[in-house]
Amino acid sequence: MTDLRSFLHEHAAAVWSLPKPVSVRHSLTALQHRLDRSGHFPVLLARKVVLPDGQLSDIPVVTNLTASRELTAQALGVTNHRDMAAWFAARSASAIAPQVLSRDRAPVQSRVFQGDEADLTRLPALIQHCGEPGPYLTAAHATTYDPDTGVDNTAIQRCWIKGPRIMSWWPYPATHNARNLRKFTARGEACPVVFWIGHHPRVLIGTQAKLSYPQSHWQAAGGVLGSALRVVPSISHGERIMVPADAEIVIEGRTLPGQLAPDGPFGEYTGYMGPAVDAPLVEVSCITMRDEAIYHDYGSGLTDMLVPDNMAMEGKLFGMIKAVAPSLRNVYVPASTRRFVAIVQLAEPLAGEARDALVAALAYRRVKAVIVVDADVDIFDKHAVDWAVATRTQWRRDTVVVDGLSGSSLDPSLPEGEGTTSKIGIDATRSGRNKGKPVPVLAVPDTADLEAADLLAGANVQNWPIA
Repeated sequence: MTDLRSFLHEHAAAVWSLPKPVSVRHSLTALQHRLDRSGHFPVLLARKVVLPDGQLSDIPVVTNLTASRELTAQALGVTNHRDMAAWFAARSASAIAPQVLSRDRAPVQSRVFQGDEADLTRLPALIQHCGEPGPYLTAAHATTYDPDTGVDNTAIQRCWIKGPRIMSWWPYPATHNARNLRKFTARGEACPVVFWIGHHPRVLIGTQAKLSYPQSHWQAAGGVLGSALRVVPSISHGERIMVPADAEIVIEGRTLPGQLAPDGPFGEYTGYMGPAVDAPLVEVSCITMRDEAIYHDYGSGLTDMLVPDNMAMEGKLFGMIKAVAPSLRNVYVPASTRRFVAIVQLAEPLAGEARDALVAALAYRRVKAVIVVDADVDIFDKHAVDWAVATRTQWRRDTVVVDGLSGSSLDPSLPEGEGTTSKIGIDATRSGRNKGKPVPVLAVPDTADLEAADLLAGANVQNWPIA
């Protein structure tokens, strides 16, 4: 079975089970910040979690699940994390229809709480950063459907737990869930919504595939899984909204039409506190969960949240760029640049092809800077990319700046009230065909000398002085 438990079992060596009780207030997130800075990315499993009222939660918390790019690639069955872009583009496009289970076969509906028994405050939701007003669901996959077509959509979106059965939910304005919500609101109707939490990384990443509207994520998740995703009708909404049968927890409800409430500030993926906004309120009708459920939390603004979504972005960009630049070799969206910068690698591009690649990539809403390099540049090595940009570009000749494009509403550099963004593309290729100049010769030692140096370094590595 492909679920969160199977992942934790298969990768037990990467799981750090915390020995002491931890508070839902700041403790786990502070540990993630420390680990991020040190470059260590164990999966964190807290079996004893202290709720705001001082009681121990019955539900353990797992976080840092996808903080390691290497571990996340392994979970997907990809040997080398550098190969993610082409792999994800192909697999997410190879849609596999979901398998519908009856409720008696769905682990996530083993325990059902309805009405007043559906108490959000019993979940070990974390308060991650200073200034946040309360506990947030950070790994909740919000699922809605388009009332015109019935096609569902899934996206990770924040929810502030305000009471036992009330929470705010903020679908970012450009998202497909926000479109669905606006359609229901325009009709004066409550928007049905479910939030499912906890699954295998293959499902978590597969349901983050960047799709057209309206288009269901269940098929894309099946493509990433390599088999049909098991789903089950939700208790409150039936077949109109399916949920993953092997998820850990599902929260079901409806928006309160016309009712908005303050939400935030909240620590966003940008690394900054996002401002308070007015967000819809959701009234919870039902909570279902597995026996001995595990609560999954994403460290917002940390690699834990950035790695899986950036991998999905790489797949999206790969497909967009390959259509106009056949020499495309690879795409990388570094976690250090959040989701704003993409590095594109071309192999012997024809004249104009680097610019074609730049324009195609800049059309993607989330990206605001794109750097294109040659195949001799390791796009996963920051020093190599910096070297290419520093030595292969003339700004007047090799940059493309475009104003008035769609971007992320969470970009902290946008002036207040601005609805569009300015983007830049940098052509850091060195091909003479592209730039009308001689191709410089790289300064490298002879191959035989490099091999001899490797042997020398390997034999004496223990003896090198440490500065």
